[in-house]
Amino acid sequence: MKHSSKTRVVITGVGLTAPNANNLKDFREALLSQKSGITEMDVRYMGKVAVGNCNFDEFLYQKKKMRRRGTRAGSISIYCAHEALIDSGLSADALVKDRTGIYLGITEHGNVETENEIYELHENKLDAGLWSHHHNPRTVANAPAGEVSLNLGITGPTYTIGAACAAGNIGIIHGMQMLQLDEVDLALAGGVSESTGTFGIFAGFKSQGALGSHEDPTKASRPLDVDRNGIVVSEGGAVFVLERLEDALKRGAKIYGEIAGYHINSDAADFVLPDTQRQIECMNAAMAKAKITASDIDIVNLHATGTTSGDINESEAVRAVFGQSDNTYINCTKGFIGHAMGAAGALELAGNLPSFTDGKIHSCKMIENVDPKCGMKNLVNGEPVEKDVRYILSNSFGMLGINSILIIKKYQP
Repeated sequence: MKHSSKTRVVITGVGLTAPNANNLKDFREALLSQKSGITEMDVRYMGKVAVGNCNFDEFLYQKKKMRRRGTRAGSISIYCAHEALIDSGLSADALVKDRTGIYLGITEHGNVETENEIYELHENKLDAGLWSHHHNPRTVANAPAGEVSLNLGITGPTYTIGAACAAGNIGIIHGMQMLQLDEVDLALAGGVSESTGTFGIFAGFKSQGALGSHEDPTKASRPLDVDRNGIVVSEGGAVFVLERLEDALKRGAKIYGEIAGYHINSDAADFVLPDTQRQIECMNAAMAKAKITASDIDIVNLHATGTTSGDINESEAVRAVFGQSDNTYINCTKGFIGHAMGAAGALELAGNLPSFTDGKIHSCKMIENVDPKCGMKNLVNGEPVEKDVRYILSNSFGMLGINSILIIKKYQP
C-alpha cells in the first residue's frame, strides 16, 4: 500500500526510564506529586555533583554477557524498547522483523567508554594491551539502536540520530516519516542518554559556569527561577511505538495520541547560545503543518534547562508566539529529572501524554522566585491545572543551534 505525508501516525506504546520512575504510570504520578529524581554522586576530580541517575533492572530483558559487551546507553535502549512493546500489546516474537525500524535520538555516544578506558590505561601504567577489545563496537554512534536490534532480532533499518538535546523529538519525527514513506510498518522511536557516565560533560558545563548546584540536590535544577545556576546532567530514555493509524485500529490498539505537526530548523548563529527568532519560526512552522494556531495549543512543554540565556531566550520566544493565548498553559520538566540530553524531549513528551486522558497539566517543579525575564501567561507552578487537553507542543533545542518542535493531538476517530 502506498503511503504519504498525509498518512496519520499514532503512538501506541511508551517505555521509559527516568531518574524518578521506570514506567509511564509512575513517571506521571511523580510529576503530578512534585517528586524529584535528582540526587548526587562522586564525579572523578570534581567531588560530589548533582545528578539524575536511573535505577532500572538492566538484566530484565538482557543477559549479563551481552551487557558486559554493550553499553549503558544500549541497556537503557533495550529496557525502554521492551517496555514500549509490552505497553503496546505487541509481542516481540510476533514483530515482522524486516519491517520494523529503530530510530533513537542521541546527544553523544562513545565518550563514556573512551574516557573510562583512558583512565584505566593510566591506572595500569599505560599498558595498551589491557585496552578492551569491545571498544570499537561500544563507541560507534549507532550502538544504542544496534544493541536493541541484536536483542530483539530486528532486521529493518536501525540507527541513531545525533541532534544534541533536540534529538528525542527528532527520533520520533524520523520514525513517523519512515512510516509515511512505507519503509517500515512499525517504528521504535525516541531518545536515550548515558551522559552521567562521562566526566567530560560535567567538567564542560562547569567550565562554562553552567553546572547546576545546590546544597539540596533536589533543588539543583531550577528552570525559570531567578536563583537558577545551571544544568543537572541526567541519563534516561523514552521509546515510543509508532504505527500508522489504520494498522493500530486494525489490531485494536490503545492510542496515546496522534502526531499532528513538527518542524526542525537551525540557528546558524552560535555554538551554544540559542536564537530566539529561529525558535519562534520553528514553533510557527510546526503549527502551520498541523493546520492550527497558537490558541489551539493547550500545553507548551518548555525545553527550559536552567541556564540563564537558554531560559530567557525560550521565554521570549514563547511569549512572542503564545502571549495572546488564554488557552495555552506552560510547563517544564527538567526541575524533576534534570537534563537527560538526547532523551530529554522524548521523556518530557511522555510525561505530558497522559494529560489527554486524566485532564491534568503537570506543574513545573515549584519555582520559588520566577525570573521576571521568564514570566509567561499561564505558567503552571506548584499545583497541576485541570483542563481538557487536545494539543501538546514540545520544545527541544540543542547545541550548534538545532531546534525541534513536536505537536501531538488527542486522538479523535
